[in-house]
Parts: sequence; C-alpha cells; structure tokens
Amino acid sequence: MADRRAHSARNETPLERADRNFAELLQELRVTQTGVQILFAFLLTLAFTPRFPDLDSFQRATYVTTLLLAVLAAALFTAPAALHRSLFQQNAKPTIVQVSSRLATAGLVVLMPAFTGSVLLVVDVTLGRTAGIIAGAGTLVGCLLLWGVLPKLVGRSGRTDPPPMPPEAESGSSLRSAADRLP
Repeated sequence: MADRRAHSARNETPLERADRNFAELLQELRVTQTGVQILFAFLLTLAFTPRFPDLDSFQRATYVTTLLLAVLAAALFTAPAALHRSLFQQNAKPTIVQVSSRLATAGLVVLMPAFTGSVLLVVDVTLGRTAGIIAGAGTLVGCLLLWGVLPKLVGRSGRTDPPPMPPEAESGSSLRSAADRLP
C-alpha cells in the first residue's frame, strides 16, 4: 500500500507526512492570521474617526481597496480551517494540505498590497502624497524581498542531502532519547 511506504528523509508514511505538513501550515496561519486581524480591525476603525470625512478621493479609494484586500486575505487564511472541517474524516488529508498551502500562498500575495495600501494611506494622511507613495513602494519591495526573494535564496543555499539515518532507525527499531542513554 502507498500509505505504508515510508518517506525516506523522515521515516514517515505519506499520511504521517500530510499530518505533519498540515500542522506546520496551521502554525504558519496562526501567525499570519493575527496580523491580518489587527490590520483589518485598524482599517475598520478608520472610517469612524473624526478625520475620515476629510480624506480626498485618492485616500478613500486606497482605504476601500486596502480594506477589501484585508478581508480577502483573512478569508484566504481561514479557508484551510473551513476546508479541513468540511472534509474531516474523508481520507482527504493530502488534498487538504495541497489546497490549503495554495490558499495560504494566495493569502500572502493578497496581504502584500494590503500592507502596502495601509502604509500608503497612513503616511499619505500624515506626511503627504509623495511620502505615502514612497513608503508604500518601500513596503511592497520589503514584502517582495522577505516573502519572495529570501525564501528562494535560502532554499538554494540550504539544499543538501538529508542527513544519514542512525543505524537503529535504518534497522526499524525505535530511537532512544538522550535521557534513555544516560548511565
């Protein structure tokens, strides 16, 4: 059976790997979702501030676009939980992991312009249009570098052969913890 075949680098079955990958993805989503919720709450409150009626049409368009991008990012980041809940116990974990990973990636792509728009709006209102555009562009470039370029660079430099398996793992016996080996 394919599910019984062990994955070579971690000595895990495909289902164990899917479980681990989903747990790691959920942890990543917990981090990003908190940031999106804070951004969304901030944007929601702006419309009720005394200065909001003074915004010009560019600032209002930036606000509405950024608000909608934040909502879309929140929806993309919460979709994996809904997908998992809908397909729970239907032997779909590998598919759930694959689709959820794509949803999370799409969420990050949408979050970049949401961050950019937020910075653009706040700096535009406080320091002026030129400063806002510069700060927004800097935010976009920073996100692209940190979320796009850096992972590719780390991935290229960090690719090595997996470490050799300890003899007891290769023979199928269970690994003993360091505490078990103490005299």
